[in-house]
Amino acid sequence: MSVLSTPLTAMIPVARPYIGAEEEQAVIDVLRSGWVTQGPRVAEFEEKFSEYIGCDYSVAVSSCTTALHLALLASGIGPGDEVICPSLSFIATANSIAYTGATPVFGDIDLATYNLDPARLEETISPRTKAVLIVHQIGLPAEMKELLAVAAKRGLTVIEDAACAIGSEYDGNLIGKPLGTMACFSFHPRKILTTGEGGMITTSDAKLAERLRRLRQHAMSLSDVARHNAKQISSETYDEVGFNFRMTDMQAAIGLAQLCRLDDFLKRRRYLAARYTEGLQNIPWLQTPAVPHNCRHNYQSYMVRLIGDCAARRDELMQDLLEKKISTRRAIMATHRELPYRSERWEHCLPQTNLIADTGLILPLFHQMTDSEQDYIIDALQAY
Repeated sequence: MSVLSTPLTAMIPVARPYIGAEEEQAVIDVLRSGWVTQGPRVAEFEEKFSEYIGCDYSVAVSSCTTALHLALLASGIGPGDEVICPSLSFIATANSIAYTGATPVFGDIDLATYNLDPARLEETISPRTKAVLIVHQIGLPAEMKELLAVAAKRGLTVIEDAACAIGSEYDGNLIGKPLGTMACFSFHPRKILTTGEGGMITTSDAKLAERLRRLRQHAMSLSDVARHNAKQISSETYDEVGFNFRMTDMQAAIGLAQLCRLDDFLKRRRYLAARYTEGLQNIPWLQTPAVPHNCRHNYQSYMVRLIGDCAARRDELMQDLLEKKISTRRAIMATHRELPYRSERWEHCLPQTNLIADTGLILPLFHQMTDSEQDYIIDALQAY
């Protein structure tokens, strides 16, 4: 292994949120307004998000995890049910199913896209299966047409975990329209659009949207805004058990500022991803991402895969890069290997998931990354 002649003095992170003066001023304005909890800014964020995505309804919540939880509950998922999802996903995907009392059932992935393999979906369906939770992993859309066809044939509800997929496109439409009954987004700091923490549920079903709005706020029949603006005394009722999954107006204000610049964020990430692909394409032990012809990737993360003799040396490479001040992350986690979901059942039926979890590597990618920083990373990989 060679040592680069121009070492960096500062660490290159895997990700870094892009927060500017617009977001700072937006929060100050909310603080001065006197309304900081869920209120008018949240409603505006929902409206603008729907306009951007092209969906009918958007419901803001406290995280994508709570979005998935509410989407499953609103779909009638509960104890005794099974929900199919990939193991190759952040553990929140499976956790959201477990929160309802249902059981996550893991399907294997397509090795090219890291998303659920439609050809393997049928074999995971049982008489208890009620839904499929499809993940658009690291921003690359899943093969929705084929997955939806299997789900429709078996009468299964489809919910999209679009945590990483804002700005990604499938067949010319933005993810989140949605193609299933609902799609759920994350605004965590590692996502392209951030509100610190936060999430959004999109749907075309007016009744679903209404129920989601109630459930996120303790199932109150009247929102805080409605009570505040009422011209007559009014009292709310609580007709079912709800949750405190609200987004604050401070978060929504940041989201509105970020949404105005989202297209610029996406353009920059796609530019940097193209530079990676060009710079890394001739490394024989490294496989760059593949994007199907009917998809447009937002590159929430840029993940490569080690192949050949180098595949078993991923962690050694990560340490070598860390010593050169380049942060990396292991591939997407395999949830079935974590203690809450560990079972003999999954040991041998998820070979593609295990392969990616063991050989994938996420490289730094963020809006502020300079060409020289990226060149330094590419040179480090070429020198390995």
